[in-house]
Amino acid sequence: MGINAPLNRKLRMGMVGGGQGSFIGRVHSIAACLDNRAVVTAGALSSNPERSKASAPDYAISEDRAYGSYEDMLDAESKLPDDQRIDFVSITTPNHTHFEVALAAVEAGFNVVCDKPMTFDLAQAEQLAKAVDQSDVIFALSHNYTGYPLIRQAREMIANGDLGEIQAIRSNYIQGWLRTRLEDSDQKQAAWRTDPTKSGAAGCFGDIATHAYNLGRYMTGLLPEQISCHLKTFEPGRKLDDYGTAVIRYENGALGTVTASQISHGRENDVTIEIDGTKGALQWRQENPNEMIVRANGQPHKIYTRDPNAPHTTAGAAAACRLPSGHPEGFFEAFANVYASAFDAMVARAEGGPIERVNTVYPNVNDGVEGMYFIQQCVESSKQDAAWLPMKHKRARR
Repeated sequence: MGINAPLNRKLRMGMVGGGQGSFIGRVHSIAACLDNRAVVTAGALSSNPERSKASAPDYAISEDRAYGSYEDMLDAESKLPDDQRIDFVSITTPNHTHFEVALAAVEAGFNVVCDKPMTFDLAQAEQLAKAVDQSDVIFALSHNYTGYPLIRQAREMIANGDLGEIQAIRSNYIQGWLRTRLEDSDQKQAAWRTDPTKSGAAGCFGDIATHAYNLGRYMTGLLPEQISCHLKTFEPGRKLDDYGTAVIRYENGALGTVTASQISHGRENDVTIEIDGTKGALQWRQENPNEMIVRANGQPHKIYTRDPNAPHTTAGAAAACRLPSGHPEGFFEAFANVYASAFDAMVARAEGGPIERVNTVYPNVNDGVEGMYFIQQCVESSKQDAAWLPMKHKRARR
C-alpha cells in the first residue's frame, strides 16, 4: 500500500514558527514526519523575515519555499497547482499569534494542526471554530498526551465500562523550571510564557494545566458542569500564575481536581492522572508512559504495559504503537499519533470521502474552544476567591 493511500504520496507541510531556538517547532516537524507520511515543504519560520529564511535549511526547505511571513506563504502556496501546494499548516508560534495564523489558513482552505492553547482568549477560539464549521478543512490541536497508547487503552476501557461509573479524576502537571525569575534572563521560552501580552490571561494554568484537564476529559468523556479554582503567583514580581488547583464538578456527580505547578523543585514534566470508578481504578504517569496500573479491591494490582500484541490491548491502543513491547515509545511517538489521526482525515478529505470532525480520535477545534473556556473560568473563579462558575461549554464533546 502506498503512503497515504489512495493518495500514494506524502502530505506537504507548511510550518509557521519553529525557527532557530524553537523547541516546539522541531517537535512538530519530527512528529509529523515520523511515519514518513509528511514532508516539511514550506515555512514562515519566524516573525523576522531574515531569520525565517535563514532557518529554512534546518528543515531542508528550498529557498523558493522559505517565506518571510505566514501571509506570504499562504498567498504563494494558494497560487500553486494542486500537486505542488502544501496540504496543511502547522502552527508552532507563541499563543498570541495562533488565532490570526489559523484563521487565515482556514479561510485559505488549508488543513491546520495548531499548538495549544488554541488562541489567546475564548472570543478568538469561538470565532475560529465558526470559521472551521463553515469550511471543510481538518483542524487538529496538539494535545499530544492524548496520543500515548496507554491513554487510548484507558479511554477505550472506560468507554467499555471496565472501571464502572467514573466518580473521581485527579490530574496533575508538575514542573519546576520557573522556580526562579528565569524570564529576566535571555531564556526565550520563559520570557513569552510569563508575559500576559503573549501568553494570555493565565501562565502555568494556560500552559500546562490545560493538558491535565484535557487528559481527564479525553479519557473519561465526562462532561463538566462547574469549576472552582485558586491560582497563585509565588515568585515575586511574576505577572502570571505559577501554581494553581481547580476542582471540577461533572454532570454525573463525579469530582475532578487539576493541579499544576512550575515552581516545584526537581520536577520536570510530571503529568499524572488517576481515575476512580465503581469497579476499578487506574493510574498513569507521563514520565513512565509505557506502564499503567489498574487496581480493584481484593485483587492483585495489574500493570498494563504498552504491548500491541497482548490480547488485552484495545484496537486503538494497538494502532498507536510502532514497536513491540519492551522497546519504549514516548513523547515524539505520542505527538506523531495526533498527527497520524489527523492525516487520516486529511486524506479522506482530499479523496472527497466522509469526514467526522467532532467525535475524532485527535483533539479538534471543539477541544480548543473548551480549553480556552477552562482558562477563562479558572482565572475568573480565582479572582472571586474560588467561586463556583459554570464550566460546560456548548462545544464540549464526550
